[in-house]
Amino acid sequence: MDPSVSSFTHLLPVFGIWYIVFLFSTVAHEAAHGWVAHLGGDSTAYTGGQVTLDPLVHIRRTPWGMVLIPVLTFFQTGWMMGWASVPFDPEWAKRYPRRQALMSLAGPAANFALALLGIIIIKVLLGAHVFDVPYRPGFTQLVRQAGEPQAGSLINGLAMALSVLVNLNVLLGLFNLLPIPPLDGAGIVEGLFPNSLGKLYDYMREIPILQFVGLLVAWNIFPVRSALELVIGLVHSG
Repeated sequence: MDPSVSSFTHLLPVFGIWYIVFLFSTVAHEAAHGWVAHLGGDSTAYTGGQVTLDPLVHIRRTPWGMVLIPVLTFFQTGWMMGWASVPFDPEWAKRYPRRQALMSLAGPAANFALALLGIIIIKVLLGAHVFDVPYRPGFTQLVRQAGEPQAGSLINGLAMALSVLVNLNVLLGLFNLLPIPPLDGAGIVEGLFPNSLGKLYDYMREIPILQFVGLLVAWNIFPVRSALELVIGLVHSG
């Protein structure tokens, strides 16, 4: 078999695990935004059907960020990047800035909740000797199947899925808390300080290139390695 074909075939199940986790994590993040906005009086996303864990709804709204870019980034870099969004009423946000802050915080909070759930499951399965600690834990291998590794094992697949779930959601949660538009951290700060920083963020949103530059700056200052070390410490502490 052609080595390139063999390599691609090996990547397909890994891609499948990544993509399922990416979809679930991103959809939960966005649905949380819409749900908290609905509770706070803005039903824009709720009446539009975006407060749902159905990925097809979010894919139809953001096909580039939910399909094309994740696929391209995975096969080019081994990582999966993308985005989604839910609509909200900006006038509602201006009238109720604290509610806007809570809406913005809801997405990262959902990611941290998923990461916590993943850590709990991992610790339970470590205690049951289903999983073991790998020699060198990494993004896709916080844990591995206990005993002799078996290619194609469902336990190995579960170990990878949980590893990606925990790491990806911690990264998503922390990255989105950076106070740089269009990240959620900007919405939180804007809601807490509407009369000062809120005006600055409004100006930045009127110029799309500033938001693009903001994303580049955010990614370059974000301590990815420190975040991964934090996750490894949480999973294997005690």
